[in-house]
Amino acid sequence: MTPATGRWQRLAQRLPRDKADTLLLLGAAVMVLAPHLAHLPSWTSAAVCATLLWRAAITWLGKRMPPLWLLLPLSMLSMAGVYHSFHTLLGRDAGVAMLALLLAFKLLEMHARRDLFVVIFLCLFLLLTTFFYSQTMLAALSMLATLTVLLTAQLTFQYSGQVPPLTRRLRTAGHIMLLAAPLALLLFVAFPRIQGPLWGLPGDARAGHSGMSDSMAPGNVSSLAMSDEVAFRVRFLDPEPDQSQLYWRGIVLGDYDGRTWTRVPRRRGMRRDVQLSARGPAVRHQVTLEPTGKRWLFALELTEPDLDLPGYLAASSEQAEYFATTTISERLRYDAVAHLDYRIEADAAPPDLARWLALPAGFNPRAQSLAATLQQPQPADSVRAVLTLFRNEKFFYTLQPPLLGRDAVDQFLFDTRAGFCEHYAGAFVVLMRAMQIPARVVTGYQGGEFNPVDGYVTVRQSDAHAWAEVWLDGLGWRRVDPTAAVAPERIAHNLARALPPNPLFGLGPLLALQNDPTSWLARLRFTVAAMNNAWNQWVLDYNPDRQRSFLEELSATLFQWRSMGALALATALALLLRQRRLRRREDPLERLYRAFCRQQARHGYVRRPDEGPKAYAARLRGMPASKEKHAAMNEFLTMVGALRYGRANPATHAASLKTLHTLLPKCR
Repeated sequence: MTPATGRWQRLAQRLPRDKADTLLLLGAAVMVLAPHLAHLPSWTSAAVCATLLWRAAITWLGKRMPPLWLLLPLSMLSMAGVYHSFHTLLGRDAGVAMLALLLAFKLLEMHARRDLFVVIFLCLFLLLTTFFYSQTMLAALSMLATLTVLLTAQLTFQYSGQVPPLTRRLRTAGHIMLLAAPLALLLFVAFPRIQGPLWGLPGDARAGHSGMSDSMAPGNVSSLAMSDEVAFRVRFLDPEPDQSQLYWRGIVLGDYDGRTWTRVPRRRGMRRDVQLSARGPAVRHQVTLEPTGKRWLFALELTEPDLDLPGYLAASSEQAEYFATTTISERLRYDAVAHLDYRIEADAAPPDLARWLALPAGFNPRAQSLAATLQQPQPADSVRAVLTLFRNEKFFYTLQPPLLGRDAVDQFLFDTRAGFCEHYAGAFVVLMRAMQIPARVVTGYQGGEFNPVDGYVTVRQSDAHAWAEVWLDGLGWRRVDPTAAVAPERIAHNLARALPPNPLFGLGPLLALQNDPTSWLARLRFTVAAMNNAWNQWVLDYNPDRQRSFLEELSATLFQWRSMGALALATALALLLRQRRLRRREDPLERLYRAFCRQQARHGYVRRPDEGPKAYAARLRGMPASKEKHAAMNEFLTMVGALRYGRANPATHAASLKTLHTLLPKCR
């Protein structure tokens, strides 16, 4: 125990019991409210903290509680503030804010024993709402610690006499939770699962999601690159492709208004399946997609269109996009089969390609002139000419490009020459279309980090990427990534390797150590990430389909166990019956003698193998026992010796056995 801990314990022992109990309850309430302070409005967090400090000062100084005429206006004013902040009193965020304020004010209004339990029940309910915002393993561990302290506070109020030390009360609360753990595990495994998000009111279930949008303007993708949030995780069932081949296809953009790229509207009544010709081995992989609040699916380019989505219906477009028919509001796992060597729409007709040539009139005249000077007789040579321009000229890859005006592509190509992947992909497609080469923008993710602990590839929002596709006669749509010409490290490794180093208050060496796969910090990070992934896969992803599958496997296993158990029971019964038959065949005299010897062995007088009844009786005379017991033991052993070594007729033998039965209880 440290000196500081000892001082706190001595101080707690000197406090009156009512003060110590109230401060313990306040500590539990602080642990309940702390996770919510990050997402509550700032005025709500300030009001809650001020109220808790007010209650702590009242307890410590022994002052009286504030009167009702003061608390009632404050609570009404707080409810009005909640309505002003959220424009409603219903829903997740407004409801949690009201609960936090009600708990804080209830702590100022505790007069009877019943109020203590109301506060505890409010804490338990508010503790559950923590999972509305975070369901990570760390949040679960924090909840268990808070629950232990809450249960300790509840136990403290139950003692009518002397209260045990706090450490003992904490251990008691921990033991109670351990006793409840098997029931909680049984309910988790067997209780029917509900399909859908934990909180399903309109506007709340899908709030707070970030991810790829179905439009692209300068700055959209670079803003995602600042986020370290996980987009999805991938487990490869076949050998993992090289990092430079990890293109996770998402949304295809074709309409351009001079600044923003959007999807080409679907043509009514002219829907046809994508023409995909796959070559080479298949790459099977399983994607665990985080909730996005959108419908788009991401898979390795290029994935076969038949995707099986548990709980959803999957669809695909003519541009090899994959999406669910409803928004994805919970974590989703699906299997996909991709081919790295493919041809798509190789025999497309000119009318189908016309929409991939359109450019807005009156925009980017200098880019149009540049395209005319770079154009070659063969489209493939024109593609190489533009990539050579990006590679040889002084273009820069940056997360903070300058703002662009009306003619964004002109300014990027001739003035700023600094941009992120969306700048290069957009400018490349404009140049291709100016050369009358069908082209379009594809957005998704590129790369990912392999975790050697669990074998998963983690793709984060910072891996968001945009590249281009051009249509070449006889080859179909081919991927062209202009970013690879400017920042090849971005494609071969990751974003951090492509950007200039950032000192970040002197933490550069620490960040470099974290990105080194062989360092202890990277191994620690991989281990924590693997634990979080296992938590997601086996706890948070325990949906109705997985529950049904698990219970079916468990039922089949139990059936096998029942069969094996029945066989084991039959074998045990057979052995028991055989033993009973052997015991019946055993000499009754030997059985009684053995029972007598077992009795005396319990007192430390074990009969030796070479010791007869007479010698055993002589040794037993030294046992501390009553005269009646000594007489019974002596008579019992004398009769055993006479029956074993003497001669007696059957009638006398039967009477002697009956006498031994009578003497045996007296020898205990």
